[in-house]
Parts: sequence; C-alpha cells; structure tokens
Amino acid sequence: MKTYNVAIIGQGRSGRDIHGAFFRSDFNKGRFRVVAVVDELEYRRETAAQEYGREVSVYSDYRALTGRGDIDLIVNSTYSKDHFPITLDLLKNGYNVISEKPAAMHADDVRAMIAAAKENNVFYDVFQQSRFTPYFQQVKKVIASGALGRIVEIDIAFDGFSRRWDWQTLQENGGGSLYNTGPHPLDQALDLLDIRDAMPGNGLNVFCKMDRVNTYGDAEDYVKLILTAPGKPLIDLMISSCNPYPCFTYRIQGENGGLKGDMQDIEWKYYDLNEAPDQKLIRESLRNDKGYPMYCSEKLTWHTEKWHNDGSGAFDNAVNSYYSMIYDHFTEGRELTVKPEQVIQQIAVIEEAHRQNPLSRLGE
Repeated sequence: MKTYNVAIIGQGRSGRDIHGAFFRSDFNKGRFRVVAVVDELEYRRETAAQEYGREVSVYSDYRALTGRGDIDLIVNSTYSKDHFPITLDLLKNGYNVISEKPAAMHADDVRAMIAAAKENNVFYDVFQQSRFTPYFQQVKKVIASGALGRIVEIDIAFDGFSRRWDWQTLQENGGGSLYNTGPHPLDQALDLLDIRDAMPGNGLNVFCKMDRVNTYGDAEDYVKLILTAPGKPLIDLMISSCNPYPCFTYRIQGENGGLKGDMQDIEWKYYDLNEAPDQKLIRESLRNDKGYPMYCSEKLTWHTEKWHNDGSGAFDNAVNSYYSMIYDHFTEGRELTVKPEQVIQQIAVIEEAHRQNPLSRLGE
C-alpha cells in the first residue's frame, strides 16, 4: 500500500480535531502520514510535536513548506479568509492541496485556484465531507427510489439556539453562519438540486434574508435561503442560532408522500398509485348518496419506512469516506465525487446572498 506524506497548515478545531484526528486514527489505515505541521501559535506547535512524534517537522509559517520535496498533499485549515491566498500560493508552487471550507470568499477565487491547479499539473479539492454523511446518503437513497414521486420541496435546517463570540463571528475573518456552517448544508442542497451549470441570475434564483441576533461579532447568525430553478424542487435552507425548538434536519414534500428526519432518525411515508382508488375530475359540486354537499375524501394506504443511526461514528465515517475518495483518486485515478468545479456554484450563491444582505462592520 502506498503511503502519501501530508502537511497540515493550522492546528485549530479543523486542522487538529478533524484532519489530524483522522490521520492519527485507525480509519487512516496507513494511507496518509503527517510529516509536517504549521501553526503560528507556539503551544499548538508543541502539542503537534508531541502528538505526531519526532518524525514530524513543525513550522510557524507555511512558506517553510515550499522548500520540501517530500510532501504529497497539503491540507489548508487556516482562517477562512486565508483559504484562497494560501491555497493559490501552494498550487503555484507545485503542491497538491485540500482546502477547508469555505473554499474562498468569491466564486472567481475558486476559478483561479482551479486554473492554477491545471496550469501546474497539481491536485486541488475542497473538504466537503458532509456529502458522505450516512443520513444525507439515506435521504438521497429515498429520493432516488422514486417512492415519493416528483419532489416539490426540500427543506434543510441546520439550526438551534446558541451565542457565539469567536473569530468566526467576524466578517474580516470570513466569518458568519453562511460562510462557516453554510458550505455543508448548501453543498447538500446543490447536490440534490443537480444543476451544476446554473448560477445565480442565470438558471438559478436565489432569495436570502440574513440577520444578526445572538452573535458578539459583526457577521450574521441567522440565514434563510431559498433556491428555485425551472423543473426543480424548491430548496428552503435554514441556518439559525435563534431557534430553541429545532424540529428536523430534512423535510421533503413529494407527489406520492414525504420525508422527515434528523441526523439519527429518518422516516418517510408514501402511497402506491396502483393501490389508490380510481379518481377523475368532477366539475359539478360533490354530493353524497343522500344528495347533501360533501368534501373530497378518500382513504389511501400509506407505507411507512424508517432509518436509524445511533449517531456514533457518523462524522468520522464521513471524513473517512472523503479521504478514501482522495486516496482512490491518487492511486487509481478514480473520479472525484466532490469536485472543485461544483464549489464555484456554492460560493456564487453565498456571494449573492451577501449582496442581498449588506451588513455593516464593527466600527462603522
């Protein structure tokens, strides 16, 4: 088995607790080996040296990596605002890069990174592991089965009640709920919408309402995003820190039934047209056998199915699936499920949402 040498830039909640945790875990199975870690904070570098061992080099500046020729992949898990400039620099220096989300602040920046990867014959992708979560895969499976018929509306809610005061609440850092949390549910929404060549104002309609409620920074913590496109279901996406009564993660309406569920339990119900009473349009007023007015009423046989996941390992499995995709692409040339070209559409939607909701900044 080939082992690829990895460098991680950033040892925060993503670099250490997600990427680093995977590389140190049994899920990795020796496919990737961390050989370098970068962080500007000394105590994080000291922690990394202890956790990864003597064979790992630690640096305070990512530019120290560019002199090394033994690195097969660099994971960029820096501040959101730094994803684009650092990734672009690394790609131009001939390194394969996986960037944390959000890929960039602007769709044109994503296009620039894709172009740089092609020009320098290197690999570039964005860490959108939520595409592989078991609950989202189950939702896709139900839709693909056709049991619900034509899908009319898909609601996705990543909500709850919380207050926040860290760096991701600041616009200057690329913070806010849409850039921070949004890439996960928005990636899922656009995957279900499945019109990757459409952009806001050109085949894809975007409406967004943002607000600042319980944040201590100057970025939004409430987002309502509506996406529509010809021949596609309406997408209603909610990202909110203001809802103490979250009810579902997914809710779907279709012509033959619907679905509701969260990250642990999903239920869907539907009827079979072949089992339903035959009906036809009646233009005159309905009446019962006594001649009295009556309302349309029929008895449908509902079929209900359920899916349950205890939640343990769901996140780890998604990360493992993502890196399995990367490994198979490197070793066997398999096609990526998560393509950087798809992320252009995601960032374009986020840009349009912010254009519709200009927010003042601290000090203004």
